[in-house]
Amino acid sequence: MIKVLFADDHEMVRIGVSSYLSAQPDIDVIAEADDGTEAVALALELKPDIILMDLVMREMDGIEATKKITAEWPEAKIIIVTSFLDDEKVYPALEAGATSYMLKTSKASEIAKAIRATYSGQSILEPEVTGKIMSKMRQPSSPQLHEQLTEREIEVLRLMTEGKNNQQIADELFIALKTVKVHVSNILSKLDVQDRTQAVIYAFNQKLYEK
Repeated sequence: MIKVLFADDHEMVRIGVSSYLSAQPDIDVIAEADDGTEAVALALELKPDIILMDLVMREMDGIEATKKITAEWPEAKIIIVTSFLDDEKVYPALEAGATSYMLKTSKASEIAKAIRATYSGQSILEPEVTGKIMSKMRQPSSPQLHEQLTEREIEVLRLMTEGKNNQQIADELFIALKTVKVHVSNILSKLDVQDRTQAVIYAFNQKLYEK
């Protein structure tokens, strides 16, 4: 079972989505929070597999809550589920440590798919979100950081942009899972990014691959 914490200050949204998710054979909504402060406390106490995080909540917003959670628990997998596509919301949320970004207009079935994909190691971004980030994001250092990558690391990065997780990359390249993890770590270090999502955004921003 994929254990999920759902943080949203709209009770009807929580009820609707949670009801659908709880009916899935592989997903268990173990707790709900109606503000950012409660979300942080429950996340660090329960250590769920996935956290669904609204952005605009009372007391503490989703961006600040995401920062606090990932600061204490870097392995946390957080899916932003929000109505906002504003530039000042999208990129800061991902920079704070969110793994995926979904819109509340998404069907509950699509959110369930995003939960499964994120749990397996993928990063899910709505098409509108990807477009905004690609136009907004600028690397603070040299735009040629990718020139440090080896040919194999370039291959691994390409497969990352296709949404493949480490095991799928290992299977496609016929290499050990441990080797893939080393390559991914090297890619993040050489590109000076914190996670897979930022590495993929960098690749698209530098036009290394076709979207």
